[in-house]
Amino acid sequence: MQDTKFAVALHILVMLSESERQLNSESLAESVGSNASYIRKIMALLKDKGYIVSHRGKSGTTLKIAPRDLNLWMIYKAVQTQENSLFAIHQHANQACPVGKNIEQAITPYFTEAEETLKASLSQTTLQDIIDELYRIGGKNESCRFD
Repeated sequence: MQDTKFAVALHILVMLSESERQLNSESLAESVGSNASYIRKIMALLKDKGYIVSHRGKSGTTLKIAPRDLNLWMIYKAVQTQENSLFAIHQHANQACPVGKNIEQAITPYFTEAEETLKASLSQTTLQDIIDELYRIGGKNESCRFD
């Protein structure tokens, strides 16, 4: 099963940015097509990084950083709980086998280059770019109006 935290985090942040009212995990879950507990887990990760804030005594969450100041790499790193690289190398390769003995050294440069390319690309794209693209695709007056 693929990890969708990054896409869900983007969905949540766009909703929080563009909503005219404060949104709670239930209303976000309805838009995402998920359950509220999963949304709360992702929101907790975003809150830990200081990207969103929930208001004590009120139901709802707001975006704390302007969408133009929040790039996709920042969001990706916020929701990825492991500190490992994007591409993990399998453990326990047979060291008696020439492939098993050397595979890590052979593939690591390619994995590193791919990770750096992804990081550079995501760093150049902001949440505002995603919002602008949504408006371009759906128009400014789409019926959902993000809330």
